[in-house]
Amino acid sequence: MEKEITVLCVTAASIGFFHTLFGPDHYLPFVVMSKARKWSVAKTAIITFLCGLGHVLSSVVLGGIGIAFGIGVMKLEGFEGFRGNLAAWALIGFGFAYTVWGIRAAVRHKPHKHIHLHADKKSHHHQHEHTHIGRHSHVHDAQAKNITPWILFTIFVLGPCEPLIPILMYPAAKQSLGGVVLVAGVFSLVTIATMMSVVMLASLGVKFLPMGKLERYSHALAGATICLSGLAIQFLGL
Repeated sequence: MEKEITVLCVTAASIGFFHTLFGPDHYLPFVVMSKARKWSVAKTAIITFLCGLGHVLSSVVLGGIGIAFGIGVMKLEGFEGFRGNLAAWALIGFGFAYTVWGIRAAVRHKPHKHIHLHADKKSHHHQHEHTHIGRHSHVHDAQAKNITPWILFTIFVLGPCEPLIPILMYPAAKQSLGGVVLVAGVFSLVTIATMMSVVMLASLGVKFLPMGKLERYSHALAGATICLSGLAIQFLGL
């Protein structure tokens, strides 16, 4: 029995690592939103951790219910597939909406040149960002800042950990309840740790990228990246 659980734990760690690493939806949304929203390292880490926790716990709870009530693994896989489609389309929709919002924000903050005349009739001009919506824009930007992490959290709770239930939890349940808890715990820890490691490293690297004139399009680029991540999941099976 111990040998089987050990094998399942090693398998859980391997699957958790590679499943996360090869799934761009596990880290790209946090990297690009951290850059666009100028999140601190601590805020990025907290949001990534909470979303990762919600991501794995939703499948752990579902698998636990299935084991407790003797629900067939095929039925749970079908439900997980439905959740996966829902999460992918939610990611696509959020990314598209955020892209449109980002483009509008970039256009409204387009730099303008102004000419200033002085008493000696000499003139000079300078360029700066000029918004046409004033205080109203700050209200909407604050709302977007507050709601964005919650949208990501909801999407990640919807998103299933496909291999967890059929490959790990159900086989472990044939050994012992403790084995189920151990295997699910190993998978969860490795998945969240991998997510946070990739996000932290990538975020630190992205911060040093010279954006230049593209800086005001950072929100639009972030939205497009998230949308493409969702499309890759839905149509390429990543």
